[in-house]
Amino acid sequence: MVMHRALFTWFLLLIFFVFLCVRLEARIHWNWFLIFIPMWVFDVIVFVDALVNIVIHCKHKVLKNVLMNKNNYILIVVLLKIATQILICLKLEYRALNLEIYHVFIPFWILLPLVIIDVSISLFKSAELCL
Repeated sequence: MVMHRALFTWFLLLIFFVFLCVRLEARIHWNWFLIFIPMWVFDVIVFVDALVNIVIHCKHKVLKNVLMNKNNYILIVVLLKIATQILICLKLEYRALNLEIYHVFIPFWILLPLVIIDVSISLFKSAELCL
């Protein structure tokens, strides 16, 4: 099952990069929102999976355990990623909006420290297990 998820993820990434390259070479003139569809398909799948796990966890645990659930973190990460992608598409597609690049990447700048902290905690926990 894990192998299928990995292959599906790589397949969606491949389609996204093909669309992106063809669009950047100006061979097609699709809307930028269409180019990002493979990324959004992946994000929706991850979001729904995390949401289902939260609901299942809610049925069997107390509220404190639900609030500390790892799936809550995944939901926040996916929402911030989607917000960044939407803002990138808006900047690229609608130049009249005059969005500054630092405004576009605000969700990403919020997401980056969260991911760095999560990876650091995971690395320290795995290092403690090895000792």
